[in-house]
Amino acid sequence: MDARGVIAFCWRTVLSSLILSALFSAASIMVGLTSPLQFPNPLASLCGLILMCLLDAAILGYLVIRSRWSGWRLVLGVFFAFFCVKTFLSQIETLVFLRYLVEIVSAEMLPKFFAQGAVTALLFSPVLVLVHERMRKSEALQGSGGRLIMPKKEWAWKLASIAVIYVITYILFGMLVFRPLAGKAFEEYYAGLQLPWWILPFQAVRGLMWAAIAVLVVRMMRGSWWEAGLTASLPFSVLMSSSLLIPTEIMPESIRIAHFVEIFSSNFLFGWIAVWLLHLRGRIPCQS
Repeated sequence: MDARGVIAFCWRTVLSSLILSALFSAASIMVGLTSPLQFPNPLASLCGLILMCLLDAAILGYLVIRSRWSGWRLVLGVFFAFFCVKTFLSQIETLVFLRYLVEIVSAEMLPKFFAQGAVTALLFSPVLVLVHERMRKSEALQGSGGRLIMPKKEWAWKLASIAVIYVITYILFGMLVFRPLAGKAFEEYYAGLQLPWWILPFQAVRGLMWAAIAVLVVRMMRGSWWEAGLTASLPFSVLMSSSLLIPTEIMPESIRIAHFVEIFSSNFLFGWIAVWLLHLRGRIPCQS
C-alpha cells in the first residue's frame, strides 16, 4: 500500500468508525438496551465507544481491502466474521454461565445482546464494503486460489488440534493472566462460581467455531499465510475485547481491564497458531 493508499484507508476508517458508533448506539436503543452515552460516566463511555469503533472499523477495513472477494459475497463474509467474533462467541459463554451471573446479567438482557450485535453487523457490513469501494465485482480477485485444499483426514486432525489448543489457551491465560490481574476483585465478582464438568467440551466446541472463522479469513485473504494469520489474529483479539474499552455498570474496572488483557493476548496468539496449523502441509500459495 503506497502513501495515497494509506491516507485513503485512514480517512475511510475514520468515516466508517463514526458510522459504526451511530449504528451501535441506535441498535442498543432499538433492542431496548442502554446506550453507552446513557451510562453513569457518559464522557468516559463516549471515549470508549469511539475507540472501540475505530479499532473495529480499522481491523475489518483491512480485511475488506485485502480480501479476494467483493460485492455481496464480501458483505456476507464481513457480517459472519463481525457478528460471530464480536457477539456470538462472546454471548454464548454468558448464556452458559447465566445461572452464576444472574445478579450481573439478567436473563432478559441476553437476547437483547444478540439482537444488538446482529443488527449492528447487518447494517455495518454493507456500509463498510461501500466505503472501501469493494461492492463492484472484480473477477480477477474472486475465488479462494486453491487455499486449504487437503484430504478429509487432514481436516479432521487439524480442526481437532485447533479445538484442543483453544482449550489449553483458554485455561492458561485465565489462570496466569486474568486471575492475577483481577486480584481480589475476582473473588468478589465471581463469588460462588463453580465450573461445570462439561466446561472443557464446551470450550472445545467454541474452539471449532473459532477454527471455522479462521478458515473463512484464510480463504478470503490475498497474500501469504502470515498475512492471513495476522488478519485472523487481529479480529480474534480486537473484535472480541474492544467492547471492554467501554466502562459499564455491569463490570468493575479491575475485572474489565483484566479481561481485556486476557482476551486480547490469548486470542491474538491463538489466531496465529490456528492459521499456522491450517497452513501446515496445506496449500496456501503466496498471492499479492
